Amino acid sequence: MRKLSTLIAASVAAALALTACGADAEPENTAGETTGTETTAAAGETSLVKVGASPLPHAKILQFVQSDLAADAGIELEIVEFDDYVLPNEALAGGDLDANYFQHLPYLENQMTEKGYEFEHGEGVHIEPFALFSDQHDSADSIPEGGRIAITNDPSNQYRGLKLLEEAGLLTGITEEDAVLTLTDEKNPKGLQFEESNPEIVVQQLTDPAIDAALINGNFILTAGLSTDDAIAVEAVQGNPYANLLVWRTDNENPGVAVLDELLHSQEVADFIKQEWPSGDVIPGEVA
Repeated sequence: MRKLSTLIAASVAAALALTACGADAEPENTAGETTGTETTAAAGETSLVKVGASPLPHAKILQFVQSDLAADAGIELEIVEFDDYVLPNEALAGGDLDANYFQHLPYLENQMTEKGYEFEHGEGVHIEPFALFSDQHDSADSIPEGGRIAITNDPSNQYRGLKLLEEAGLLTGITEEDAVLTLTDEKNPKGLQFEESNPEIVVQQLTDPAIDAALINGNFILTAGLSTDDAIAVEAVQGNPYANLLVWRTDNENPGVAVLDELLHSQEVADFIKQEWPSGDVIPGEVA
């Protein structure tokens, strides 16, 4: 386990590296410094980091960081909770946040391409397995011909849901180019019908008697009080590319963001996640 004093000393390098994630060029120091090689934390000052997050598990993990780790690391967190996947990136791009913590890399890359966001990111902190739930059926095999499936309308997570249906034997030959509106009869042999909604709406459709099953994102599984133990299909964890990560703007000048990213990858946070979600609904580390 790394001691926090060691972590704080290492935050200088982390701060300098923040703007270089995924880049080959020599990084510029846009993370912010005091004099010499001291960060505000090392200088005995406190950096306020305003970070947006989904309520579960992200905000709860950040609350642990704030209560148990932040003060010794020289940062203070202001946690802003969001119930959707659109506003946290808009708020970050608009300068209302220093960072956000709610999304995985495929979603982030899609949003950057689609909306032109200039963001960078750390490594994956944890994975929340995607799952298929049903109030109507006890297994995926029980979903009938023409069954209705509630699914998210965002492209990266929709593909994720289609792949889970393939793993469950309901679809076949799914590629990244596939979407619910373009599935062929060959790929959708049971003729499943899909109801596309925002991910925060999909979880509400689970109780709709017209819906045979719903593909639900991990954080909404938690906020709804569900557990993957009760799902009829759960995506594989090994090789999973959907680890959630901390994201910031490329012009970030707050050195506390680097410190927060270090803390999120600490053994203390990994132990907290394992203790808080022992059933495996949240799994620490970048598994892919």
